[in-house]
Amino acid sequence: MDRLSNTVRPYAWGSVTAIPELLGTAPTGEPQAEMWMGAHPGAPSRLTRPAAADTASSGTGEQSLTDVIAADPERELGTAAVRAFGPRLPFLLKLLAAGAPLSLQVHPDLAQAQRGFADEERRGVPADAPHRTYKDANHKPELICALTHFEGLCGFRRPAEAAGLIAALGVDSLKPYVDLLRARPEDGALREVLTAILTADPDEMAHTVAEAAEAAERLGGAHAPYAQIAHHYPGDPGVIAAMLLNHVELQPGEAMFLGAGVPHAYLGGLGVEIMANSDNVLRCGLTPKHVDVPELLRIVRFEATEPGILRPEAAPSGEELYETPVDEFRLSRYVLPPGGTSVDLTAATPQIFLCTAGAPQAGEMALAPGESVFVPAGETVEVAGTGTLFRATVVV
Repeated sequence: MDRLSNTVRPYAWGSVTAIPELLGTAPTGEPQAEMWMGAHPGAPSRLTRPAAADTASSGTGEQSLTDVIAADPERELGTAAVRAFGPRLPFLLKLLAAGAPLSLQVHPDLAQAQRGFADEERRGVPADAPHRTYKDANHKPELICALTHFEGLCGFRRPAEAAGLIAALGVDSLKPYVDLLRARPEDGALREVLTAILTADPDEMAHTVAEAAEAAERLGGAHAPYAQIAHHYPGDPGVIAAMLLNHVELQPGEAMFLGAGVPHAYLGGLGVEIMANSDNVLRCGLTPKHVDVPELLRIVRFEATEPGILRPEAAPSGEELYETPVDEFRLSRYVLPPGGTSVDLTAATPQIFLCTAGAPQAGEMALAPGESVFVPAGETVEVAGTGTLFRATVVV
């Protein structure tokens, strides 16, 4: 078992205070958006292990989890996980702290990612090109579990509901969208309106967004989130696109699963996020980055859905499991009560444990909020003490 040292990413939308408060550290004055736990090449966790016996060095040294896994995948991940996902950790665990809305985005399914990546490779699109859409050949399902009150957008509203929300703004230039939402079949209406929003004249759309933001501010209530979004992204067509989506509020312990083709955005709050280890994001607004409208329209699922809120399901040994339809990750939670007995969590798969409250122990290691450990496949681990632990692993 290895204690992890993790990188905090300072994205502009991050909260200045949420992650420092959890860690018990002083804010730096700059946004702290995400703390990454895993073996993503962009910011792999680090750990300290004794030097290998066949090296000239002695003592211990800090290594990246990526290098540790690459040196002996079957030992670290287990034979079944390597067979299922290859010689890599297939998930990335994060603390995510949104102080402002993230971009409105959608992720491809596995077949779309493989096709899109192969096509851009064939065409020689540079990996770091700003217009590059597919960074890898993997899908990116996600799960966010709230640690505080958490707001987001997830999936399309019923067109009639979206029409009512937009019509109430009283903005003349939005009336054609309202008419489309009320006149077409659901999937056709959503596709036609999103296409019109993303391909509108930028100057005209900026004026429309300004009028809509002013009206949303005046109306408040259900319109208040969109006034706040417009405050951070003035003139962005994503402000109008966001009104097509379900507004979701999570309480601590509740979660939201984001599958392929489902448009979504996080608006604010602190949570634990887990995802398949991929960088494939297609943006559809609330961003200065490239928006690939033709590809976006190919992968978005134009269907109205109820905003699905997940609550943990009780499992043996006090585990509370967040059920999802993917195998690359499995997230569960242990709320360890005072005076409770230790729980054996040894598994044949790789595991990361993250403490979010209290002072539990994983093996011999005492954990404070924000601290995490990596447990190689098959290594014995018992958890005890008092507090909350999130457990990330895979399904094989």
